[in-house]
Amino acid sequence: MRIIVYGIGAIGGTIAACLSLAGFSVAGIARGKQLDAISRSGLTLITPESRRTARFPVYPNPSAIGFYADDIVILAMKGQDTLSALLELRAAGVWSQPIFCFQNGVANEVLALRLFENVYGATVMLPADYETPGEIAAYTVPKHGIFDIGRFPVGEDETVRSLCAILSASGFVANARTDVMGSKYRKLLANLRNIVDVAIGDKELQQYWYEKVRAEGENALRAAGIRWDPADAIARGDLSLGTIAGQKRLGSSTMQSIVRGAGSLETDYLNGEIVLLGRLHNVATPANAAFCRLSQHLLDGRLAPETADSERVLSEI
Repeated sequence: MRIIVYGIGAIGGTIAACLSLAGFSVAGIARGKQLDAISRSGLTLITPESRRTARFPVYPNPSAIGFYADDIVILAMKGQDTLSALLELRAAGVWSQPIFCFQNGVANEVLALRLFENVYGATVMLPADYETPGEIAAYTVPKHGIFDIGRFPVGEDETVRSLCAILSASGFVANARTDVMGSKYRKLLANLRNIVDVAIGDKELQQYWYEKVRAEGENALRAAGIRWDPADAIARGDLSLGTIAGQKRLGSSTMQSIVRGAGSLETDYLNGEIVLLGRLHNVATPANAAFCRLSQHLLDGRLAPETADSERVLSEI
């Protein structure tokens, strides 16, 4: 069994490096400077406990890979890039191979199921940063992160159990779930804060507006009849956030996109998911809609990170 990690950023990079260092067969799909760095010198995983370099094959796109029937594909790109990635996989001849969505948000699985029959969801709890090509910093100890994994929309099978075993042997906590989307919707509610913390610098205002967008999110989920886990994965308490000498955490995946100048943000697939549910079920979601608009202002330069105040947010409502 070979695991193809599509998207070698903070999450995909940590997974690919740990799998490779544990001796499992892994290949990556990356782009730009990250592709060049890994091809040249491997991928260095920096943790509070060690600094190790993993070497594995890395490709610019799925068409450069010869896929096998027993390959597993892990999607680790941002939600705004999922559809193009899925279309590239299909064009490369992927059909029945399992597709695992190790991504924030809940739209990726639906997109994948339109094109592929074996689709799986995964909730990712893995504080890691990608800022420098060829390097990933992962901060938790003694494990690198926690995953809840299950078949989409519901169920558990041997493929789930096999991947959980591989990940568990590679330095992660991996839980098989029959109801993985309950875990993913819980994570979605937490991720509503990503854009709040990027737009606003004041800590009290961050909390104030997060409570606003979260309350809207919970109302929208209830109106849609969607249930979510009441708490984090049971193993979350077994991890602690460590420090790495010379490294300062960049923050959420949204903040990392801003720092790297990625050119797009995932807000439309996080807060935008709540806006969509609100429109479908006649629930007001003005705060989430406002932060979706502010995300565009961050991208086009009309708003600098961590400078918005309540007046600026209210101006978008």
